[in-house]
Amino acid sequence: MFDRRSTFGEALDHPAARAVLERLMPGFAASPMASQFRDGRLGSLIALVPSLEAQEARDRLRAELAEIGGDAQRPPYAPAIEPDPAYEADDVVRGSATVVAPAEVALWAPLEIRIDGPSHGNPFVDVELDAVFTRAGEEVRVGGFYDGDGAYVIRALADAEGEWSFVTRSTARSLDGLTGSVVVGPPVKGSHGPVRVDGFHFRHADGTRHRPLGTTAYAWTHQPEDLQHQTLATLAESPFTKMRMCVFPKSYLYNANEPDDFPFVGSLDDGFDLERFDPAHFRRLEHRIAQLADLGIQADLILFHAYDRWGFADMGPAVDDRYLRYVVRRLAGFANVWWSMANEYDLLWAKDTADWERLAAIVGEEDPFGHLNSIHNCRPFYDYSAAWITHVSVQRVDVYRTAENTDEWRERWGKPVVIDECAYEGDIDQGWGNITGEEMVRRFWEAAVRGGYCGHGETYLPSALGLDDEVLWWSKGGVLHGTSPDRIRFLEELLAEAPEGAWDPLPSDWDVPWGGIAGRVKVGYFGFNRPRFRNLMLDEGEWTIDVIDTWNMTVERMPGTHPAGSVRVELPGRQFMAVRLTRV
Repeated sequence: MFDRRSTFGEALDHPAARAVLERLMPGFAASPMASQFRDGRLGSLIALVPSLEAQEARDRLRAELAEIGGDAQRPPYAPAIEPDPAYEADDVVRGSATVVAPAEVALWAPLEIRIDGPSHGNPFVDVELDAVFTRAGEEVRVGGFYDGDGAYVIRALADAEGEWSFVTRSTARSLDGLTGSVVVGPPVKGSHGPVRVDGFHFRHADGTRHRPLGTTAYAWTHQPEDLQHQTLATLAESPFTKMRMCVFPKSYLYNANEPDDFPFVGSLDDGFDLERFDPAHFRRLEHRIAQLADLGIQADLILFHAYDRWGFADMGPAVDDRYLRYVVRRLAGFANVWWSMANEYDLLWAKDTADWERLAAIVGEEDPFGHLNSIHNCRPFYDYSAAWITHVSVQRVDVYRTAENTDEWRERWGKPVVIDECAYEGDIDQGWGNITGEEMVRRFWEAAVRGGYCGHGETYLPSALGLDDEVLWWSKGGVLHGTSPDRIRFLEELLAEAPEGAWDPLPSDWDVPWGGIAGRVKVGYFGFNRPRFRNLMLDEGEWTIDVIDTWNMTVERMPGTHPAGSVRVELPGRQFMAVRLTRV
């Protein structure tokens, strides 16, 4: 039986004992940081859990653990399953399934080929299906997926105008050799195509500048329907252009509710069938991704994470691979999808670098349309020079200083820098979730003048807002309560005014970082400092000078234009001021 002499790791590895730990000490047992205490004894670790301070609570935990046998062995990982070459008998006519293809789709929309086919056995693992499309004189392979009830789908991203012809290939005879064609026409109004890397910045496929001023709501698609709709309504009024969100549900502080469904068929109580996906779950996810697209928001999909009580963080290589192929095949046809291999990859103790490289290769194989892909860290950085990584996705590396490293990281890896987690505006007890709105905005500005992009999140304690639930935006979405979003919108407007729609780092003073576009626009940010004036040296030409209050969201232009040489700029002696110099 489990008792106080049992190690924390032994209890975590036993499903029944782990369930007790996650229910009675959730802030500790459900945390990825728990891996640091695997060798610790339960008797000593209990003392670290505030919810177990009362003797009655400790006695309840020990009594429940004592009823569970502790000699259970960890089951081996599930093996890989090869498609069944005899899934359909030889008398089934090849290419006899019914195929439905649209006559025309818009550029950058999902192009779906739907097939009414066989449903016996388990098509999720028994059947392999793909199609070879020919468009613009080139061939592209697109993997298909089983959508339940005898329906198969091959979903491509219509990334070139003109006629697309296709032929299917399958281990199921009725699905093999189907042909057809689809015309891809002009894009619908407001559609700009997938985001691509443009030097140290980003552009959509049609050349429109994209600035990833993102936010985070990890588990918003795993919440009740009304809360998801509320999240979308909030996003519609926000400045954010990217949403970080998880495919798997999340188990962590303020994340104790159980989702209605999961990527795999099953439940926490009954277990999960890791050989069968839940198509209805994925259809809802696809609907949310499409709704984000309508709002002009990129869905930055986190494929793996460690905040788990269902076993999804450690399914084994074969199931990881199967899951990843299914997800990418379903979602690569959406233009507004980004891939994030993991949130805090280093906390997934069951995976090492070789695993991540293998998994990233699967994404590259199954996504022929080149969506952006990165991986996010907790403590040590991943090697962002890896060829499959399109941009740097990092979180804070210090309690206070993170965005100040943006220009250094650009130089180190030669890729765009997105600080997806710089801490969160809020007031919870965790140090990563209680910075002020002023500090959030400061970090956005520090990243912007250094040529990068910062990410937002919000963790205000609901009880302090007069609410009786545990809905924090950072995980569940809902409503934003903070003061930073409007100021982030103001920054977005200033970035949009730049001739190239973005700033790069420029030679800076020892106490003031400068960014902009060399010879055209220079922006200096004073941050915490509050000077009453600043003497500036203007380069050759005539310049306008704007004094920007980044918090009060004002721009005041000094009278006239100013020639090369020294000029004194009067400032209000407040924090969070900036100056902008624009060559006439």
